[in-house]
Amino acid sequence: MIKQFSLEIENPCDAKFSEMTPNAQGSFCSSCAKNVIDLSRKTNSEVAKILANSKDTSICARLKTSQLDQVFEHNAVSKLTTFKYATAIAATVLLSSNVVAQEKEPVKIEVDSTKPQRVIMGKIAYREPVNKVISVTIHGKLLDSKTKKPISEKLYPNLSIYINGASKNIKIDAKTGKFEIPVLLNDDTKEISVHISNDDKNYNNTFQIDLKAIKNNKLNLNINIKPEEELQNYMIMGGLGIRNHTSKNNNSES
Repeated sequence: MIKQFSLEIENPCDAKFSEMTPNAQGSFCSSCAKNVIDLSRKTNSEVAKILANSKDTSICARLKTSQLDQVFEHNAVSKLTTFKYATAIAATVLLSSNVVAQEKEPVKIEVDSTKPQRVIMGKIAYREPVNKVISVTIHGKLLDSKTKKPISEKLYPNLSIYINGASKNIKIDAKTGKFEIPVLLNDDTKEISVHISNDDKNYNNTFQIDLKAIKNNKLNLNINIKPEEELQNYMIMGGLGIRNHTSKNNNSES
């Protein structure tokens, strides 16, 4: 069964997220002595999973205002569990088919046959492929696409950058636009999500990367944006409310 819900913040908070103490969940607000969960960089499925697993009935969160217009879905049945079950069923059918086929074929006697293969029986489980994780430092410059110069510190102070796989935000040098951020990436990564923000403005985009271009554990990424168009005020923070929508059944069980 799929459960649908949307988010709401009735009373936005005026506290500055950048002045809070970072932690594993987001940041700790000393004013109200609560953790503020940063959902602004999470995908819909990640948001749904966090809220579905949360035991706290009073959640303070940081959101993009666009997330307030989205409908989130949480599947009560694990897809991986279903896949394991389907794999076991498929394997059973395959084994049964082989047995029937062998019964119809005439018995064959082989002379000087090779050593018989070892046969094992037991429950069939699905094993996810393990990706190798590599440590890379992504470096480059954030520039105004019109002037080809660093973005105005006066208009956009305290800009920082976050890249998926990074442990924290890294401040961008206002004078040069340079940044250097260590990240952990899977060895099959082909794109990364980049998040640039200060106290109240935000920019998100996805960039294609080629891991073959890594040299000395470093990968160059230059970012050119139109700050007046792409750095927008759309962060909101406060007590999180959830509106449940009408649930619907998932007939495909996938």
